[in-house]
Amino acid sequence: MDKGALIQFAGSVAAVGALVALSAWARIAKPVGPLTPERAIDLLMLEFGRTVDAVWVSTDGRGAVGRSGVLALVIYQVGDGYVTRHMPWTNAVAATLKDGRLRLELGDPGAPTVVLAMEAWPPQDLAA
Repeated sequence: MDKGALIQFAGSVAAVGALVALSAWARIAKPVGPLTPERAIDLLMLEFGRTVDAVWVSTDGRGAVGRSGVLALVIYQVGDGYVTRHMPWTNAVAATLKDGRLRLELGDPGAPTVVLAMEAWPPQDLAA
């Protein structure tokens, strides 16, 4: 192998190593604290631009269901961020709770269902 090819090979190895290090560093997750009712309301209002009448946060703080009129606004943790979806409130109230897990059928191809840890569902403090 001549000197020019060796230098080019060493430069390529260094560049690939730098890209691998950059991608490893970029995947370091930022710590996300559990949702509080206030934070859930703020995030839902920011995302949907609607007032939130009430919110129910999951027991593990990784998600919440908010009510805004006839809509249920759902927020849940994915990786180091949150995803929001909406669905009809009647569908959210009709969702099943089994073994402390609330399964919401969102009907979205990108996120067909979400499972939240809840003590009870539907909530007893529902405003009709």
